[in-house]
Amino acid sequence: MTVNLAPVLNSQKSVAPTMLALKEVFQSIDADSCPSAYNFHMHTVYSDGQLRPEALMESAIAIGLKGLAITDHHSINGFFQAQIWLDHWKLNNSDSKLTLPTLWSGIEINANLLNIEVHILGYAFDPQDSSLQPYLHGKGAIGDAYQAENVINAIHQAGGLAVLAHPCRYRISANKLVPEAASFGIDGVESFYAYANPNPWCPSPKQTLIVQELAANWGLFNTCGTDTHGLNLLQRL
Repeated sequence: MTVNLAPVLNSQKSVAPTMLALKEVFQSIDADSCPSAYNFHMHTVYSDGQLRPEALMESAIAIGLKGLAITDHHSINGFFQAQIWLDHWKLNNSDSKLTLPTLWSGIEINANLLNIEVHILGYAFDPQDSSLQPYLHGKGAIGDAYQAENVINAIHQAGGLAVLAHPCRYRISANKLVPEAASFGIDGVESFYAYANPNPWCPSPKQTLIVQELAANWGLFNTCGTDTHGLNLLQRL
């Protein structure tokens, strides 16, 4: 079901779950949280994923997720479509006993950190905030907007939380990247991530320990996500 976004944009801000609620969830995230309870890293056809947002939400409900975020690259259209679908589902199933997952706004943004490109995830932001406009054109920003410090600031200005995605996937060690990101005010790191894409999904033990220790040292949240690009929310591909 594809729905015109314009009529519902004004209602998104008032009904969206809050950043404070997401902070509480992040404080409870551990190695067992993903992918069956929470998933904060998923892509749809609005960037480089294969799932339509409607199908993603149907799968999230079937799995029994408690909370999630769609993190398309430089786009929030997938989030909007998923929110519309969820609102319609609630209207059409008002007598259902199902506990529906909480859907937070999300995005994945390319950024320059220590002269390499990293990915910064944004969550629970106001999708209509003007500070995010440089990052909503389906491709990476350029100039000052491309710098990690400014990406993090833009997410914060929009009322959201900023998280360094898969810190052990880059050419520079997480031991250098995480402190640098923390110095710019990043809120969390994606501690629980399956670098080798195992089946069934599970966070990579060695990298998890490294990133969890860095999170503890720098006072950061631990987050988790499958980084789904295919049709199965329980796998990356």
